[in-house]
Amino acid sequence: MIIDDFPRDLLMTGAIFGIAAFVWAGWAQERPPKHWSWRVILGVLSLGGAALAGISLPAAIRNWSAPTAISWGGAASTWYLIVFWIEVVAIIVLAIWATRRKRQDLIAPLVLAVVGIHFIPLAWVFQQPVFVFAGALMAIAALVPDKEAARSFWCGIVAAPILLTVGTMCVVIAFGSL
Repeated sequence: MIIDDFPRDLLMTGAIFGIAAFVWAGWAQERPPKHWSWRVILGVLSLGGAALAGISLPAAIRNWSAPTAISWGGAASTWYLIVFWIEVVAIIVLAIWATRRKRQDLIAPLVLAVVGIHFIPLAWVFQQPVFVFAGALMAIAALVPDKEAARSFWCGIVAAPILLTVGTMCVVIAFGSL
């Protein structure tokens, strides 16, 4: 499920997923369920994301000259840029739409769905089938309720562990193949 041909890419995946886990766990603090344990769990997820980024980013920088799945100017880099800009535009349009409809509660699930869906074509770009798994889980997780807690809580409490798990697996495999 994780291909170890490009350890540098796996280390960058760990860094990016660590930062994303940190962000989603932070956004989940918007209105978690009342019990204090949820805030502790979110704090642990935030720290886990920061630690994952802190371990993997310096390693990625040290191994920057290693091979990568993206050669700039090739098909993979073109698709990466296309997918990235589609994601950015979609998030902006959806956030504006939700805000105009006075449904800001939908922004987190809409963002999570777009982020999850964008991982699917990136599986081809980075030659990492695990991105399809992570993307599908995150897109499904966007179908969250607004009971007991904000939708952003449910998005974060699901997305952060997915990102931490996949990111950690990528980093462990990268270190094993360096």
